[in-house]
Amino acid sequence: MVQSINENPFADQLDNMVREFVKQKLELIMKEEMQQYFEVEHPELKNQKNGHYERSLDTKYGHITSLKVPRDRENHFQTKVFKPYQRYEQWLGESIIQMYQDGMSTREIGKFVENVLGDTYSPTTISNITDVLIEDVEAWQSRQLEKRYSVLFLDGTYINLRRDDVENEVVYIILGINENGVREILGFHVGGQESSTGWEQQLQKLRERGVEEVLLGVFDGLSGLEAAFKRVFPKADVQRCIVHKVRNSLSAVRKKDREEIAEDLKAIYNSKNKEMAHEEFKNFSTKWSKRYPKVIKSWKEDLPVLLTFYKYPTILHRKIYCTNMIERFMGEIKRRTRKIVTFPNERAVEKVIYLRCISFNENKQKVAHGFGQQREVLQKMFEERYGTAEN
Repeated sequence: MVQSINENPFADQLDNMVREFVKQKLELIMKEEMQQYFEVEHPELKNQKNGHYERSLDTKYGHITSLKVPRDRENHFQTKVFKPYQRYEQWLGESIIQMYQDGMSTREIGKFVENVLGDTYSPTTISNITDVLIEDVEAWQSRQLEKRYSVLFLDGTYINLRRDDVENEVVYIILGINENGVREILGFHVGGQESSTGWEQQLQKLRERGVEEVLLGVFDGLSGLEAAFKRVFPKADVQRCIVHKVRNSLSAVRKKDREEIAEDLKAIYNSKNKEMAHEEFKNFSTKWSKRYPKVIKSWKEDLPVLLTFYKYPTILHRKIYCTNMIERFMGEIKRRTRKIVTFPNERAVEKVIYLRCISFNENKQKVAHGFGQQREVLQKMFEERYGTAEN
């Protein structure tokens, strides 16, 4: 019968030899460091050796115990091999953060690290290691943004978050496309229930971080959101997501009529221009008003903000008449958070969302299709509303 690697005493012996070799080299390096410190860098200090203290260290070669660290009586010397309270090398922290970003739970990461290093890492320990991201999150959330954004996409998703108890709380996320067509996640916020007031606060934060001029805001039909957006960016247009509107309409009609109504609605927002779209709506209204008067009334009331996209270049229509651009990112968030039934605290949510934002923003395909080609047209729209960039 063939033995597995874990059952092979020769493999274990080899691992032990490697760890012992690494330990000896680390101890030699630290002794030479100390000699260099006192004899070359600081000859004015008296080297009063005070033996050593023992500690453990997790390395890529395994868990090293009883590592002898030299010290002096006045504690002048500090090795550069690792920080005073560091239990693991930088590679391990970076690897854990990468695994966390790729969707592994803290429990799964702990088991993986234990298999590699032969030491136990609890989910709490893994979470503490990833806490180094918190400063990065705070810096990223307050970073300076550009002055002009052609489009802002707004969307939210819910996660289970424990505070005193477990509740569904919203994550507000804003994606922007700047005047050069480059798309990026501008910011996010965790907490509470989605509301127009909550969105207004997030939009106001964008202004505080440098955003002054916006052409278009795209979002779903949350009550009060259009007014909130216009209060922060009064010169911007608003576009209600057509996909959301169609879904809501189809859910309000009989199953047997849904396919036909979907085709009739498609004729409205696929028209060549706004005038033809209004004609298609008249046809739609005449055909279905008796059977579904509430659906017709809802579309008539919302038509001005559903057809805003016709003010913009044709090549951009499919990009801006719905929230699909940000919803693809939201899908990534949902796939990642689905593995975590309940987040233990707000920081845990922020770490996950932040890592996905960074990954999205670093993607090479940053220029949104069509926006690069229409840069001059959009620049003219900015100037007509806000004046030249210098102003």
